[in-house]
Formats: sequence, structure tokens, C-alpha cells
Amino acid sequence: MDLWQEMERIKQLKARYFRTLDTNDWAGFAACLTLDCKARYQGGKLSLDGRDEITAFMQRHMSADTLLSMHNGHHPEISVETGGTHASGIWYLQDTIIDLKRRTQLTGGAIYTDAYRKEGGEWLISSTGYHRTFECVEPLHEQHRVLQNMFQPRKL
Repeated sequence: MDLWQEMERIKQLKARYFRTLDTNDWAGFAACLTLDCKARYQGGKLSLDGRDEITAFMQRHMSADTLLSMHNGHHPEISVETGGTHASGIWYLQDTIIDLKRRTQLTGGAIYTDAYRKEGGEWLISSTGYHRTFECVEPLHEQHRVLQNMFQPRKL
């Protein structure tokens, strides 16, 4: 086991988790999680158990074409346990969520804590969750215009 390659695979997994969330690729999102994954978001206020429950929740709450999100994970601290089948990670999250229906923008930061398990030679997230460091919600200004929205065809 090359420790650096294993850590890089875990970094790519977390990047895929964020990308599939923001692009509403629910099959890709589910493929990042173990079947028995546990999610504890918002400091545990939102608890979800199992890949299907986590994916269904995200799909229900993040799939509107009027909801635009950007999740960035920074500064990973990854530890791979001896044996190379379990690992843990801490990430700094920076996120922006624009809700065109409610005319608001959320900007936030959080600390993610993950556990990973290698199954079939691939790393998957076996538990995930975050504690907010801050969260701000502001109304969008009247002049605020979205010029590109991947979920709506561009009108010329």
C-alpha cells in the first residue's frame, strides 16, 4: 500500500461527493457512500442512516432547478489506519447556496469529519457529518441576476 496514493484516492472521493451533490448526479452521489453509511449534518441535528436514506434526502432537498449550490472541501487531514482498509478525514467546508425561489443566498463554513472504508478495492465514505463554524443567509438584491444555471436552458 502506497500511503500517498491511498490518501489521493480519498481526496478524489470527497471531491466526487461534492461535485455529484452540486450537479444533482444522485447515482454518482450514492456511489460515494457505503450501504450502511451514517450522516450527521448540522452538528447531528440532521441524522440519516444508510446510503439510500442519505441520497433520497439530498435528492428531495437539493434537486430544484432554482437551488444552486457550490460545496468546496479544503485542507484535508487524512489518516489511513494500519492495514489500509479504514481511514478518517477532516475537511474544511466552504459552501454557497443560492435559492432563487426564496431569493436568498447562504454562505457558510463548517468542519467535516469523515470515516472511510475500502470495499472491493475502492474507498467509500462510511460516515460523514459537519459542525458549522458560521452560516449567513442574506436576501438577494432586486438587481441580482443569474446569468448561467446548469439546470435551466440558457435563453438568448
